[in-house]
Amino acid sequence: MDKCVLAFLAHPDDAEFLCCGTLICLADPGWTVHIATAIPGDCGSLTADRWSISATRTTEAVRAAAMIGAAYHCLDERDGLVVYDQTAIQKTMDLFRRIAPALVFTHAPKDYMLDHEQVSLLARAASFLFAAPNISTTPAPRGSHVPHLYYWDPIEGVDSLGNPVHPTTLIDITGQLEKKSAMLACHASQRQWLQAHHGMDEYLAAMTCHAAGRGRQIGTAAAEGFIQHRGACVSSQRPVG
Repeated sequence: MDKCVLAFLAHPDDAEFLCCGTLICLADPGWTVHIATAIPGDCGSLTADRWSISATRTTEAVRAAAMIGAAYHCLDERDGLVVYDQTAIQKTMDLFRRIAPALVFTHAPKDYMLDHEQVSLLARAASFLFAAPNISTTPAPRGSHVPHLYYWDPIEGVDSLGNPVHPTTLIDITGQLEKKSAMLACHASQRQWLQAHHGMDEYLAAMTCHAAGRGRQIGTAAAEGFIQHRGACVSSQRPVG
């Protein structure tokens, strides 16, 4: 469907860290925006049980998405246990059928955690095949087609071995950074978790610092980086950037 974008990621708050500036750029001129997570974030707490933290985190995700008029979806897989298997692939295909995106953002193929890498595979598979009539019993909207697919920056701009990632596309988000920060701030439950588990405090500052680094590459105050998927049968046109 024209002017429909899907950010398909692993956890609530991943989009706000990685690509919400670009989503704001698209929402403002009228794109329909969907944010989906494979996981409700059931391991994202040191104190709450999986059910209460999942409820908290998905509520935070809905609140953040609403700031730009986006819809939020969750496949309800389990934190740390995402696998590229038939069940997860079918859930992803069905989601893509309901949304029929023209543009998809997902995790880098090589990232610091395997949930991100598995979700990247799911997005790649669904982008290629969701419009095939026999892949799902969920009706596909008329005109569904292979979308443009972009992998966003991994956290801190390095792959799982610490090698720098070099984006093919950089989007100026200077004018969107304030709203992106407000969206990320909706995920207040994660500050304690990130500090204890990752040694990351001031997660808003960490996001802003990375955006500033990418911005310097194109002479702006803030930017987000992406690598375009350019495999066979995928359009090489650039709908963003």
